[in-house]
Amino acid sequence: MNEPVQTGHEVIQNYLKTLDGSPGVYRMLNAASEVLYVGKARNLKARVSNYARPSGHSGRIARMISETVSMMFLTTRTETEALLLEQNLIKQLKPRYNVLLRDDKSFPNILISREHAFPQLKKHRGKRTEKGSYFGPFASAGAVNRTLNQLQKVFLLRNCTDAMFESRTRPCLQYQIKRCAAPCTGRIDAAGYATLVADAERFLQGKTTTVQSNLAAEMGAASAAMEFERAAALRDRIKALTQVQQSQGINPAGVPEADVIALHLEGGQACVQVFFIRANQSWGNRDFYPRTGAGADEAEILEAFVAQFYDDKEPPRLILLSHGVENEDLLTDLLSERAGRKVEIAIPQRGEKAELVENAVRNARESLARKMSESSTQNKLLAGLAEAFDLDGAPTRIEVYDNAHIQGADAVGGMIVAGAEGFLKSQYRKFNIKSDAGKNSDDFGMMREVMTRRFERLLKEDPDRKSDAWPDLLLIDGGAGQVSAVGGILAELGVDDIAMIGVAKGIDRDAGKEEFYRQGMPVMALQRNDPVLYFIQRLRDEAHRWANGAHRAKRAKAVSATPLDDIPGVGAVRKRALLAHFGSAKAVSRAGVSDLMAVPGVSEAMAKAISDFFSTKG
Repeated sequence: MNEPVQTGHEVIQNYLKTLDGSPGVYRMLNAASEVLYVGKARNLKARVSNYARPSGHSGRIARMISETVSMMFLTTRTETEALLLEQNLIKQLKPRYNVLLRDDKSFPNILISREHAFPQLKKHRGKRTEKGSYFGPFASAGAVNRTLNQLQKVFLLRNCTDAMFESRTRPCLQYQIKRCAAPCTGRIDAAGYATLVADAERFLQGKTTTVQSNLAAEMGAASAAMEFERAAALRDRIKALTQVQQSQGINPAGVPEADVIALHLEGGQACVQVFFIRANQSWGNRDFYPRTGAGADEAEILEAFVAQFYDDKEPPRLILLSHGVENEDLLTDLLSERAGRKVEIAIPQRGEKAELVENAVRNARESLARKMSESSTQNKLLAGLAEAFDLDGAPTRIEVYDNAHIQGADAVGGMIVAGAEGFLKSQYRKFNIKSDAGKNSDDFGMMREVMTRRFERLLKEDPDRKSDAWPDLLLIDGGAGQVSAVGGILAELGVDDIAMIGVAKGIDRDAGKEEFYRQGMPVMALQRNDPVLYFIQRLRDEAHRWANGAHRAKRAKAVSATPLDDIPGVGAVRKRALLAHFGSAKAVSRAGVSDLMAVPGVSEAMAKAISDFFSTKG
């Protein structure tokens, strides 16, 4: 007879005799060896002894202790190392009782590229590997695009690629609509263009008054010289500059650079608002809804959020918080180390900084209220879906699949995910069709490939279904044939317990007359005014949009592909340089070794490799 597994504070008490006062990280595990919680400690023995007490814990901590059957420990040299290791393990293991930042996308920047004599103004996302001046982060691509749109009107900097710049023989439409100075065709010289670049950088650094006064002086001089067309153009640039300033909303005079991070916690749910202040200008805000670890308090949530948020982002010089955090000194040291300079964390109580935080808190409160309202509606729809199709319960993860191609060309499969929190866009996936099914316009074959790849990977990565990556409902774009095909694939893989619904257009392919197919059950339809029908239509339309977008991107990439893509050692930079120098891939194929060596970055060995590649192609 098996003895019951010992759990709780007695188990934790047994570990104390093996611990000392070193800093480090501990993990608490349940009977299934799942990590319940990852924590850090300045003094491991002192911290773990707190869990060994039989009482005096919050409800959340008491539940966690009661489920604990074992612990793991890692000592570190410093407390800062412990904090860093803790956050890395949390992101990797996603323990149930830890606070977890679930939306961790990168933020776009504006880049004035210095790879060319006439710098390009463009949006940039990701690592800062390209030479140039970066300004950001901006809260969204929309915020960057709006600012770029106005900056082009004001500073007339080019946004074309270097290859396009080199190939121009006459100004493009951007010049005609007064959004570019056309340096490509000599309409402005290098010195004049450099002045525009310097003005743009001054503006993005917050020195707007200098730029505006310079433009006003130029307009006055042009008017006095009766150059009325030039004066009118300068007037339009001043007007565009004013619109940029107005669109940026909050422009704090006393805060040149900061991230304002505010938390609102209600009913166990949290919303964190982040406002980006750069060059005394607001560059937008973004809201986040971290998982709260089954009831963590404000201090723990904010500390975890800040540590995880700046894991792959450069922190600003000042971070303004709405609440204090548990280990402010450790967090400051960690962020300063990541930034390579001093980073300050402050919780302002008065003045302009406090007003910025209050504004962020208000936005967090309002955003969470909207989110909770939407979640309530979403939960009703999920419950309605379960009732309409006789599911075991309201689905927590729905995966919707669709294919997109044009007569078999550039075939792509798309998968979107939805749940109680709406569309989970970070979970979306696209599948480039590799089999002949794409070329043959075989929709069944394409769906077979997509489903096989998806579920073979799931079975390999999580055979015991411990994660939340497994769906409990599949929506397939198609009728009885698609449902039968997918059912057969899942049966072959031994996955036969996931509900599946095929969604097919009904009579006259009219939206509202959809028919629904399930294995071994008669076809059915829903009333035209049923909210569940509208919900399914939204899911299907989102899958269609996602698959079509992936298909268009693949088609565009194929259009821009050249034989240079197949030459070993010729990457994106060399490809651009070759095309800029010769004008086309065909001209590159005809060039001799000495001509190829004239291109920057092409050595004699590389020139011979390129020449040999084309000679073997005949």
